[in-house]
Amino acid sequence: MSDDTVEMITPPNRLKAKLGNRLAAFDAKAIERAEAALAGMASNFEVWLKEEAEKLDRTHREAVAPGAGPDAMETFYRSAHDLKGLGTTYGFPIVSQFAGSLCRLIDSPDARARASHVLLGAHVASIQAAVRQKITDSSHPVGAALLKELAAQVGKFEQAD
Repeated sequence: MSDDTVEMITPPNRLKAKLGNRLAAFDAKAIERAEAALAGMASNFEVWLKEEAEKLDRTHREAVAPGAGPDAMETFYRSAHDLKGLGTTYGFPIVSQFAGSLCRLIDSPDARARASHVLLGAHVASIQAAVRQKITDSSHPVGAALLKELAAQVGKFEQAD
């Protein structure tokens, strides 16, 4: 083979052999039942989201209290991470976006130790405002402005590293 000849090697796909007929057993009816159950719980979503936002506020206050240790900040981070996943499920994708920005801000123990308490509080207040004012997504002008500003501030924090 010369130096300017390229040979493409395609490895065999053994996934189907390993899974067997498991994909054939996919039950569309089970998915429909799960979706129906989720729709049946939808009336509780706003209440549950408010509870999670209150939990975030409580863990935030504990994390920034004088003498709070890294465990309190870790608990706050976990609460933010929960909201990152639950916001969209509960019909408030903007809450997931705010919580995602907060998680990005404090994603490592070092960042948690250095994060501005003001910026942490701005994220918490944004989440609470979205829930209280029923701002569900970034098409709302206030929500869009908050997302933009939080992203800019988190970007500045990351560049300061």
